[in-house]
Amino acid sequence: MNHRPDETETAAPACGAAPRPALPEVQTVQLHPQPPCRALDAALRLAQAEAKGRMEFPMLLSWYDRDRDFESPQHASECHAAGAVPGYVDYALHRGASLKVDVEDGRFVFYYLNAGL
Repeated sequence: MNHRPDETETAAPACGAAPRPALPEVQTVQLHPQPPCRALDAALRLAQAEAKGRMEFPMLLSWYDRDRDFESPQHASECHAAGAVPGYVDYALHRGASLKVDVEDGRFVFYYLNAGL
């Protein structure tokens, strides 16, 4: 038999976890250098220059190199294997990232926080 609470009853919360704070808005910048970057270090230099032009104190929080399927922080995605959000993205967003620099359509992705705030 299904019981539906009436207006005088209050349903118990399904989980005791506290609500999460809203995640920050992340500005995304797409870069398509010609010729394409040879490796991560070249893409990182481009991303750093872009971040420095947009932030007073850019701090790199996380990144992804699709060529090598390598991320920083290492193994962040292992905890998110069943989730839709890669670990390096979740890591950056929950630490206040406000800038994403995407080089060559996801080949290299960098998340930055303005550390001067």
